[in-house]
Amino acid sequence: MSLKIEKIHALCFDIDGTLNDTDDQFVLRLVHLLQPVAFLFPDRDPRRFARQFVMKTENPGNYLFGLPDRLGIDDEISALGDFLYRKGLGKTPKPFTIIPGVFEMLESLYARYPLSIVSARGARTTQMFLEQFDLQPFFQCIATAQTCRHTKPFPDPILWAADRMGVPAEACLMIGDTTVDILAGKASGAQTVGVLCGFGEEAELRQAGADLILDATPQLVDVLLG
Repeated sequence: MSLKIEKIHALCFDIDGTLNDTDDQFVLRLVHLLQPVAFLFPDRDPRRFARQFVMKTENPGNYLFGLPDRLGIDDEISALGDFLYRKGLGKTPKPFTIIPGVFEMLESLYARYPLSIVSARGARTTQMFLEQFDLQPFFQCIATAQTCRHTKPFPDPILWAADRMGVPAEACLMIGDTTVDILAGKASGAQTVGVLCGFGEEAELRQAGADLILDATPQLVDVLLG
């Protein structure tokens, strides 16, 4: 498969694993949790185990990610997450890590395309990520788990973002790291790019119908502007 670049007039970005380096965050948190039993690992270092564990749990994690929406409780789950965060659970001085090259990529693409966020994160943590790295000015609209009746893998948030950007969904490109992103893009009629810097694996992204697969999100600049 390949992109029809001439038909792309707007871009929709996932956050976790696409703009935000979520894998490394999970690995670091797991390493921290394993420190009391570090003596069980070679060289008393649980990092290798932690990374392998995160990678092995990504496929079932992708299914569980969409489960609340299938059960009709995604709004409640997102609201609970925001509530717990306000109460101080999960807070760190800098809770997010941006994927290297993402800021420069957005800066380049912003000059050519309207950009949007299409995330299944809650509104509060989505805004916190954007504020931490001063990314808000790049995006014309932001769809979170609470924006539409259904979130990804349903097409609703992409259709909503396309409307706000003033283009048909078929003129959008959905960029994400999981099958959830690809399926939502396909359901909306958008073209799709899967990236391998997050949760997804190449085989499953291809099977879901990704039009293009990149090793990392910043490579999009070469594809669209090269």
